[in-house]
Parts: sequence; structure tokens; C-alpha cells
Amino acid sequence: MKRSISILFALFFIATSQSFAQGYDPIKRCVVDVNGQCLPNALLTAMPFLRIVPDARGGAMGDSGITSSADPNSLHYNSSKLAFVEKDMSFSATYTPWLRNLGLQDVYLTYLSGYKKVDDLQSLGFGLRFFSLGEINFTDFDGNPSGTGKPREIEFAVSYNRKLSENLSAGLTAKYIYSNLASGQQVSGIPISSANAFAADISFTYVKEGNLTAYGSQWTFGGAISNMGSKVTYTRSEFRDFLPANLGLGAGLLLNLDEYNSISFHLDVNKLLVPSPISPTILDDNGGPIENPEYDPNGNGEPDYKEKSTFGAIFGSFSDAQGGFSEELREFNMSLGIEYWYSKQFAVRAGYYYEHPQKGDRQFLTVGAGLKYNVFAIDISYLVPTNNRRNPLDNTLRFTLQFDFEALTGEYNASN
Repeated sequence: MKRSISILFALFFIATSQSFAQGYDPIKRCVVDVNGQCLPNALLTAMPFLRIVPDARGGAMGDSGITSSADPNSLHYNSSKLAFVEKDMSFSATYTPWLRNLGLQDVYLTYLSGYKKVDDLQSLGFGLRFFSLGEINFTDFDGNPSGTGKPREIEFAVSYNRKLSENLSAGLTAKYIYSNLASGQQVSGIPISSANAFAADISFTYVKEGNLTAYGSQWTFGGAISNMGSKVTYTRSEFRDFLPANLGLGAGLLLNLDEYNSISFHLDVNKLLVPSPISPTILDDNGGPIENPEYDPNGNGEPDYKEKSTFGAIFGSFSDAQGGFSEELREFNMSLGIEYWYSKQFAVRAGYYYEHPQKGDRQFLTVGAGLKYNVFAIDISYLVPTNNRRNPLDNTLRFTLQFDFEALTGEYNASN
């Protein structure tokens, strides 16, 4: 479907302007509007598609997946889980319609992933993510046609994962990322080009068998720092934007209820490791906006928080919020997931995702199901918003197909 869009909107994902803000209120410890109401102050990055949960299984469990059992999609959440896989090789494909509520048919996310077990200690993983924004008719600020385009973004990823002990594993992922939102267009005479970046993930997983039930239990703890990489620009400017570097920590508990039934619980906590935006103005003692001396002290036209290095931003992301520690806590998102399996063949899932209203306000329930049959498995998920914030996945089913190549060779073990 073709649709008209201004170049400014096409660059929405890389815009980090705070011109909407009236000023930072040191008493309320937030940016307020002219009525004194706190405004959203979400962390903005380039290439946010890297943080979209790509598979239906995790999407059905409130976007949790750091400690769920390993599958080909573990590469997105925590690739170190792949060191514990028992099957030799598996492959997965996911299709996620995007903005289907607006009647768009050509905006979608696809994700191909898989793993290969090297030996009892090592495994390799790979992933290919493709995000299409469809076919677009660009217009200038006066509404005049300025050409057409097909904005798209791609991520290639490979991982190496190894057991460090019987219970502990670590993983390293390397990525190449390409983003083309409005290449060939111009904004105020500045040519727009594509953006490229390299990034890496590091992750770990710790598992511990338990006896909380007569049939056994398992605790799993995991963590991942993802999308650590080069800053990017779409205009060849010396000023660049951050990738969505992220810290994810998770805990999970699996309970085997009997020979056929099991249930697991998962909690993921995520935080973007990028600088917190700072308002260009601050309210004085009389409640009037004045220039914020901490916004651009060197006077080069770029806010200082955007000029940090990648690692400076990562280490400073826990203490740089204008609102202090209370604002830092708002930047943590939580995902809760539950997964029930019957005979390791049929699954029912549910979850909840929470993001603070001032940091994006994504809040939703998720449900889904899964079915395994010999060679292949299929997962579906559905999202239900719990507030008035519209979600790109409203009223949308996403599907994941998984193929077990070990089953094709006749070596399938039903106990897996």
C-alpha cells in the first residue's frame, strides 16, 4: 500500500528533539508543560527495531525470554542459553504484521534464526531480522511530491556460546545493522543517506536443578547486554545517535508437576543503556522557563548528553537522569511470563509488560499457544493493551514456525 508521508515523519525514529518540553521542574522532578503537568520523557535511539521482540513465544509471555528454555529465537534475548541445547540443529521463522489496525498490509517484521550444536560444550547461532515500512510516497513540508521509497532495516547476527561449567554458560554475538529510512531525500538541503553499524551482545545463563516438586524443578538466571556498538547518523553529520544498547536480567522457575504437566514462571527486567534526555529549559523560582546551563554548555548546538561515547553512555546511564534516582527507576521495564506445557507437545502462555507512563507507557497483556509435532512446531501470540496507548501490534496475531532437523534424521527424542 502506498501512502504519503513527509520526510520529517520518515525520520521520526532518529529525531531526539525536546522542543515540546516547556521546562524541567526541580520540585516535581520532571519536565512539565505550560499547565505544570509532567510530560513523557522517553529514551530515544536510532534503529529501535532492534528491540522489537521477534518471536511469537516470547511475544505471548509479555516479551520475556531471558530465562525461558532455549530455542532458535534465544539469539534475541540471551544467546548463552544455546550452550544448553540438546538437539543438534533447529531453525525458526517468524512473521509479524505491523500497524495492521491502520489497514496497512506491507509493514511487517520477519525474523529467521537457528542454531547448530558443535559439541557438548559449544553451539553456534544465527539470526536475520528484516523490518519493512512498506512503499511510501514522500512529500516536502508544503505537501509537494518528492519521490517514493521503500524504507527498510536489516540485522545480521551470529553468536558463539559455550558452557563454562555444568551450570554456567556465556555467549558472544556479533551484529551488522543496516537502516534505510529515506535515502536520496533531503531535509532543509541536507541529503539523507542510509546508516550502518556494528554491534555486539554478551550474555550469561546459570541453571540449577531443584526438588520443589516430586518430579523436579529448575531455577534459571540470565543476563545480557545487547546492541553495544557504533553510533550512527543518517545525514553524515558529526553528531550521531545511539543504538538501543540494553541491559536485560531475568529469573525463571520451572516446575514439573507430574510426568506430563509442567509450568514455568519468568521475570525479565530491561533498561536501555543510553543517556537520559535533558530538557533545554528549566523552571526558575517564579515558575518561568529559562535556559538550562547543563543542556549545551559548550555551545555547539548539540546537547551534551548526545555527545557521550558509547561506553560513556552505557556506564553513565544509571546516574544521568535529570530527575535523579527516581527517574532512573522509571527507566526499567518489566516483563512477566507464564508457560504451561502438556506432554511437551501443547503449550499455553500468558504475560504482562509494563513501562512507566513517562518513559513510553507501553502496558499490555499477552496470550498465546504452541504446538509441537515431530519435525515442526508452531507458536502464536496476541496482544491486548491495558491502557489508552495504541500499540503497533493491536489486534494482531503473530506466528512462528520452528523446524527440528534432528527429527528428520530419525534421532528425535520425545523426552526433549
